[in-house]
Parts: sequence; C-alpha cells; structure tokens
Amino acid sequence: MADNKTQLAVIGGGPGGYAAAFMAADLDMEVTLIDPEENPGGVCLYRGCIPSKALLHVAKLITESAEAKDWGVTFAKPEIKLNKLRAWKEDVVAKLTGGLGQLVKQRKINHIRGKAVFVDNHTLDITRNDGKTEKLQFEHAILATGSVPAAIPSFPPYSDRVMNSTKALELKDIPKSLLVVGGGYIGLEMGTVYAALGTKVTVVEMMPGLLPGADRDLVNMLGKRLEKRFESILLDTRVVEMKEQKNGVKVKFEGDKVETNEKRFDKVLVAVGRKPRSAGLGLENTKVKIDERGFVQVDLQRRTAESSIFAIGDVVGESHEGRTAVEVIAGSKAVFEPAAIPAVVFTDPEIAWCGLSETDAKKQKREIKAVRFPWAASGRATTLGRSDGVTKLVIDPKTERVLGVGIAGPGAGELIAEGVLAVEMAALASDISLT
Repeated sequence: MADNKTQLAVIGGGPGGYAAAFMAADLDMEVTLIDPEENPGGVCLYRGCIPSKALLHVAKLITESAEAKDWGVTFAKPEIKLNKLRAWKEDVVAKLTGGLGQLVKQRKINHIRGKAVFVDNHTLDITRNDGKTEKLQFEHAILATGSVPAAIPSFPPYSDRVMNSTKALELKDIPKSLLVVGGGYIGLEMGTVYAALGTKVTVVEMMPGLLPGADRDLVNMLGKRLEKRFESILLDTRVVEMKEQKNGVKVKFEGDKVETNEKRFDKVLVAVGRKPRSAGLGLENTKVKIDERGFVQVDLQRRTAESSIFAIGDVVGESHEGRTAVEVIAGSKAVFEPAAIPAVVFTDPEIAWCGLSETDAKKQKREIKAVRFPWAASGRATTLGRSDGVTKLVIDPKTERVLGVGIAGPGAGELIAEGVLAVEMAALASDISLT
C-alpha cells in the first residue's frame, strides 16, 4: 500500500468499524483503520457493553447468593474487594481488545492511532496521538465514529461526584447513595450494579414509565423487581437543579409525586442517553448530510449523500452492521433490510425484544394479535425461583405469522435469539409451538 493512499479508510474502531475493516481485508482490499486506542474495541469494549456486562454478572451473583436463603442455602455477606473487582473488569477488556489487535496484524490492516477529519470526499487529515499530522487519500471511507454520553448543560460538569456512564464504570468507590438521572437502559443497568454492591439507588425519569419506547408488558415485570432493589423510582419527575458540595450533591426535584423536593446524594449518574459523534469530523467539507439530532443520513446500502463515503453504527442512529457497506464497496448490490434486530437490556430480570412491538403496531394502526405466556406457569422458571417473567408474541391474526417477540425474565438475552430467527424466517406461531 502506498504511504498516503488506501482503498478503504475506516474511521472508528468499534464493533461496526473493526468488523467492516476485517471483512474488507478478507476481500483483499487495502484497509486503513483510524482510531485513537491501542487496539480496536470502541466504546462498546472499552467503556460500554463489555465492562458493564462484567459488572452485571457480579451483581447477579451477589443477588442470587442473597436470595438463596429462601431455598434453604445461606451464604455469608459477600466481602467486596473493589481493587480486585476493577482489575478483573479491566482484564476482561484487555483480553478482548488485545485479541482484536492481533487480528488487525494478521489481516495486515494499517492501523493509525489518531483522529481523522475530512478535507474533501477523498482526503482525510489525520492527527496521530503523538501530534504528527498527515494526509490520507482514499477511494472509499466508512464512518463508524459511534456516540458519546449526552450531557445536560444546566448540570455541573462531570466529576467524581457527577458521573456519566464512563465515570460510573470506573467504579472508584461504592457510594452510600446514588441518584440515577434517566430511566433508560444505561441508567437501569448501572443502577442494578451499584444496588447489588450495597448502594441505595434512586432513579428519576421525566417520562411516566421506565425505558420509554419499550413494551410495557416487559417493562412492568422489570419495574416490579426494581422497586424492591432500588431505594426509590421517581417517575414523571424532573431534576431542576443540581449543586455539587463537599459532602455530596444537592438535587432539587419537580413533579406531582415527589415527597421531598430536595435531597442530597453521595453521587449522581447522568444517564440521559447518548448522542452521535458526528461533529468535528469535517463532514461540512463533503456532501454528507446530518439531521437535526446530529445523525448521519444514509440509504439502505449505508451510503451517505457523498457516494464515496458510507456510515454505520450509532452515528447513523442504530447499530447497523458494516457488512452491507463493505459488500457494496466490493461491487455487490446488497442492501440492509433486517426484519428483527434484537434489543436487550441486561437488568435483573433481563428484557429483550425484536421485530414489531404492540406499541408500534398501534401507532401504525396495524391489526395484530398479542399473546402472553406468564412465567408463573413455567416449571423451569419456578425451579429457578424466578416466576417474574413473561414471553410475548405479536402475531398477524390472518396468517399467524410471528411479527415480533418480547421476553422479560432471567436469560432473556439468550432466549430472544429464537424469536429473532422466527421473525427473520417469517415463521408461523405453529412453527414455534412444534419446535
């Protein structure tokens, strides 16, 4: 590969970016991957999915050992060695990212540690981590820069007491009290971890329910258990003021159901979602279009308004795969039209869903039949001591085709795979029952 030219430039080393880079290299393309980290992995492996799942596994173990007393098995109160727990989480991250680093070398991908800015539709200006700059000419580029935690301008800047999800995952200590601002999946997952470690967790959500947008039958199952695990869940409530003090963070609330308008917490986790990392990339020097929320606009082939530039992952609004973009660059007529990308929230219980939800069907005024199976009737769930679950099918009443599946309960993240297959393969309800 010529020093300053590449066939494909992939900007961002997360699961979308590195998967695209690997596939392109396997198709004998000259690939340059630009990312500031030592190894690929992105937010997911370094500061998101993987470290949070490692901690959620520990939380599950602590919770199960405490609940085992109901079955006649009593364990001593766990001793939490925070330094060792942190080291284990970081070791998990190091193993996975290190493995990806080896795959980069094996595929002879040119990995540049730094940040890239578009000069035009075929040129990148790269600033390496050591401060050196260079220009890179490319035939095609895939933008996979992901997302960053959203912030609220009126809140104090992030610190050891006012945290975003990245700070919360560092697990510097176990606070006595924690306020989680935002009842979405990030806030609930991290709240679950801290509650299991002994923190009194309060969640505040401005909407009337947790996990806005998710199926209420699933969320209700989760909400009932979280009410027992968390100190408090404040719905229809806003945080109107937050002041960091020496002994904690003083927070003022506003809402009809709030018993006290002001309360002090040792720490606050601001988990109000994430926003696309589309600013500061020089996209204004190209024809690439960005919507009012900052998402890069793409077609079904993942191509932007600039024919040489593609975009995938969180920067386009959903975790779309890079396979389609690479296939198109390689000359295929592929488009990305999945029927069922699964979503999983790794709380306790887990909730997972795919395909058409009952809520979406109502918005579309589409006729459906919703069928629910409560886990209280499941022998397997009863043997786990966990009957707090439900499986839900959304079915076309005329054809009995399965349009969507939702699951709440232990292991929902694994169980949803059968639902995804059913929706993708246009299975009938009878097909599932026969298996």
